[in-house]
Amino acid sequence: MSELILSRRGFMAGASSLLALTAAGCATTTPPKTKIQLPPPISPEVVAMYAARPDEKFPIPAVDLRYLDQKYYRQRVPYPTTEKVGTVIVDTPNFYLYHVEEGGTAMRYGAGLGRAGFEWSGRGHIAYAREWPVWTPPSEMVDRQPELEKWRNGQPPGLDNPLGARSLYIHEGNRDTIYRVHGTGETWTIGQAVSSGCVRLLHQDIIHLADNVRFGSTIVVL
Repeated sequence: MSELILSRRGFMAGASSLLALTAAGCATTTPPKTKIQLPPPISPEVVAMYAARPDEKFPIPAVDLRYLDQKYYRQRVPYPTTEKVGTVIVDTPNFYLYHVEEGGTAMRYGAGLGRAGFEWSGRGHIAYAREWPVWTPPSEMVDRQPELEKWRNGQPPGLDNPLGARSLYIHEGNRDTIYRVHGTGETWTIGQAVSSGCVRLLHQDIIHLADNVRFGSTIVVL
C-alpha cells in the first residue's frame, strides 16, 4: 500500500467530525437482527481464540460465533505497506483494523465502526490504554438521552460499559481526539456501522491488540 497522504481537506473534515463525535459517545443503538449461519465445523483454534475469559476482572463470556462472519475472525494476513511496524490502520470501508508487523504481514481484526456523520479520519497516535475504563457520556448525549443522566459523571467499568474490557486513547499531538478503539461484547456489531463514533473490537480482540501495541504508535484511520 502506498504511503497515506492526507490532504488539508481531509484534516478539515476530520476536525469537523470530532465535534459530532464529542456529542456522540460510543454507545450502540442497533439491536441484533439475524444470526449468520456458518458452515460447520468451526475450527478449534477459532473457538479457543474467542473462548470465555474468566481470568478478567469482569469475566468475559465466549463469543457466540453464530453472529460473527468468518471474515472477521482475528488472523494474520499479508499486508505490504510503507507504514512503520507497529502502526495501527483502520480500514473503514471494509471494517478491518490492521496492526502492522514485520515481514509484510499484519494482524487483522474485524471492527464495528461509527455511523455516517460520526467518523473521524486522519493520523494520530495511541497515547495510552486503560483496562476496564470508566465511560463518561458527553453532556450533549445525556441531554438527548435522559436515561443516561445517572452516568453523567461516569459509568463504572463492567461488561455493560460501552468501552468494554480495554480502550485505546487516540491523540493528535497533545490533543485528545475523543476517538477510541475499544472493546464490545455485542458480536453482531462487528462489520457494521452502528456505534456512535468509535472503533470497536470484540473483547477478546481488543485485549489481544492492547497487549501487543506500543503506546506512541501511529494510528491511521482511512
